[in-house]
Amino acid sequence: MRFKVIFSSLGFLLVLFIAVPILRMLFSADPGTLADTAGEAEVHASIFLTLRASLWATIVALFTGVPLAWILARKDFRGKKIIEGIIDLPVIIPHTAAGIALLSVWGRHSILSRVTGLHIIGTEVAIAMAMFFVSVPFLVNAVKEGFKLIDERYEKTAVTLGATPWKAFLTVSLPMVKKSIISGSIMMWGRGISEFGAVIILAYHPMVAPVLIFERFQNFGLKYALPVTVLLIVISLAVFIAMRLFEDKKAAKNAKRREEEKNVIRSEV
Repeated sequence: MRFKVIFSSLGFLLVLFIAVPILRMLFSADPGTLADTAGEAEVHASIFLTLRASLWATIVALFTGVPLAWILARKDFRGKKIIEGIIDLPVIIPHTAAGIALLSVWGRHSILSRVTGLHIIGTEVAIAMAMFFVSVPFLVNAVKEGFKLIDERYEKTAVTLGATPWKAFLTVSLPMVKKSIISGSIMMWGRGISEFGAVIILAYHPMVAPVLIFERFQNFGLKYALPVTVLLIVISLAVFIAMRLFEDKKAAKNAKRREEEKNVIRSEV
């Protein structure tokens, strides 16, 4: 009993540490100012730009990060630890430094921009790129751990039975790590939404929500920054809760289907 009480108390302290500032902010926002802010076109554009750019970054990461996660989980090769370290690096370095690093490669006067003719600084592409850079480790590591939990013999058995490596991956491996992919995607998308340091280096305009909040706080103070912050938190929280509920509902549905299949097999036996 004492063990449970101690653990519950420690966990509750952590929840309070996160919840109290957020609840304080939500309840201190003036309803009239909040309603006026919610009707501003600039705020609408900023919030939806933030959600959209982070979504694009997450979609690109699914096509590149999932294959990399499979390689890192399944294969041992020289330099593997270096690659894992490189993937984790964006989590460690200051995100303003990440923005500077990206700017040195994609800036208007960089060699790459001159060779390709691409000028992405100050565009939605630059915003999505900054979000991708700082948040992709969350997706790759989540999916990698998911693949590690799956016995490799399932894939080998599928290949032995005539499936190609592609088919074994798509029909055996991928469905088994679906939950890890969803969780990693949610984490990456959420981390991208909150990104400020790298984004402000690559694209001050058009303004994502964190940059808009910063500008209003700098120019007008807390009173005008608070409503935008509250709106972003409420929208993000609603989306996250909806995603988690959908994930749990689908998992329960799949578990029920598997149980029904087992019952059918038992009845036939």
